[in-house]
Amino acid sequence: MPAITALPFFVYPVTEMARAKAFYGNVLGLTEIANWEDQWVEFGIGPDDAGPALAVSTMMSDDKPIAAGGAVALETPDFDEMVARLKDHGVTFALEPMETSVCHFARFQDPDGNNVILHRKHE
Repeated sequence: MPAITALPFFVYPVTEMARAKAFYGNVLGLTEIANWEDQWVEFGIGPDDAGPALAVSTMMSDDKPIAAGGAVALETPDFDEMVARLKDHGVTFALEPMETSVCHFARFQDPDGNNVILHRKHE
C-alpha cells in the first residue's frame, strides 16, 4: 500500500483575499510564503515556516466558508499572549480559552467564518 508521508498544507476557502491576508498575516502573525495571483496564498507554520502551510483561496468556487465542520489547530507556546492579541483585534471566541488535562485551547472564526483553534499542549 502506498504511504502518506506528509501534510503539505491545509486550505480554507475565503471570499475576500485582502481581508484574509490581513487576518492571517497581521492578526495571527503568520508569514506569507507563497502567492499565486492573490487567489491562493500560503502562510508558513512552524520554525522558519518549514512546517505545513495554511492556505487561503478565493478560487475554490464550489466550497463556501462555514463554521460547521472541521477546524485547523494552530500551536503556540504563548497561548495567553495570543489570546490577548486576538481579543485586542476584536476576535470573539466561539469556545472561550480553557484548559484540559492535555492542553490549553480556544476556538474562534476567521473573518469568513472558518473555524480556527488556538492550542498549546502541556509539557
